[in-house]
Amino acid sequence: MARPAACLFDLDGLLLDTEPLHARAWREAAAHFGRQLSTAELMQLRGRRRLDCAEQVRSWIAGAAEPASGAAGGDPPGIEALLAVRQPIAEALLVHAQPMAGAPELVQRCAELAIPMALATSSARAAVALKAAPHPWLELITIRVHGDDPELRAGKPAPDVFLLAAARLGREARSCWAFEDSPAGARAADAAGCRVHVLLPEGGDLAAYPDGVRCLSSLHEVVDAL
Repeated sequence: MARPAACLFDLDGLLLDTEPLHARAWREAAAHFGRQLSTAELMQLRGRRRLDCAEQVRSWIAGAAEPASGAAGGDPPGIEALLAVRQPIAEALLVHAQPMAGAPELVQRCAELAIPMALATSSARAAVALKAAPHPWLELITIRVHGDDPELRAGKPAPDVFLLAAARLGREARSCWAFEDSPAGARAADAAGCRVHVLLPEGGDLAAYPDGVRCLSSLHEVVDAL
């Protein structure tokens, strides 16, 4: 297998085991306003930008059968109110996120082989800094596109984040390998023309992903193949 021109990495659920922590924060925030989120609903939030997730959760709260506790007239919370509850929970949890199996080794292997790397994440710059601080191996990925990047026009599942990451590396997206875990992220990478590798999350349904993705059980598979 020919080596890629570059590797474009998602962060949450791919390099760092943050998705259960994000899910807990959204679940607790929604419960604060009287809405219990299902596992299937939480899966829909994976890979998307914070504000996009907040708008989705707000719509679920608005559609709840019972009025939101403490909300005047049963009105759903605003985005700022929802995030004011969610963010402290998330920040307290995310500093404890551990690497996904094989992630440090894969990043180090790419560095050893001089394969260019970029981060293509929906997380905002400040959130990435918070999560990445305990993991110096992530400093090897110096090119980064964040969810709040001023040049990013649309978040996943739009292809923009991968197109922008590839462009900043001076590579064509179709010559890059993209690594994702979420359906939204995989659709974004596929639409950008990348060769998509999916680390299927527990409970994930391969039918939710684009045809032709390479499904991985561990990132160690890629380390061994490079």
